[in-house]
Amino acid sequence: MIKTKNDKMLNTMRDQVHPDCIACGFTNINGLHLRFETDYEGGVTASFECNEIFEGYPGILHGGIISMILDSAMGNCMFSRGRATVTVEMNTKFRHPVRTGCQATVSANITRVSHPLYLLEARIIQNGEVKATGKGKFYDQPNLLPCLETYDD
Repeated sequence: MIKTKNDKMLNTMRDQVHPDCIACGFTNINGLHLRFETDYEGGVTASFECNEIFEGYPGILHGGIISMILDSAMGNCMFSRGRATVTVEMNTKFRHPVRTGCQATVSANITRVSHPLYLLEARIIQNGEVKATGKGKFYDQPNLLPCLETYDD
């Protein structure tokens, strides 16, 4: 259910700019199909199943997949603001193993704006525990934007 103007922008941006993304695109049959929603503090959140096909060690989600999920959350946070950006730097901290076969939640928010650079943070939580965190620098790329419908709600 679309809750806010930012949710509408996020969905429009993802569907028009990123339809085949392996993390959040819905046309990629091999993708994670992450479905982000905005929160009332300006960030985004998505719940997802940690599927065993993405594990590294038995029962543990692969670190590259974890980094991709964190990156996608930060990118979708920018989509919710109507910005198409590219990741120019990202650091991931793996605090505890993310277990496969159960749900987890990823969230992201903007921490600083110095246009055209945006600093963001993201975290993956599973069973109430922070499992991984990420910090990223994103560079605004308006040339990636299609003609988007505007919302006057």
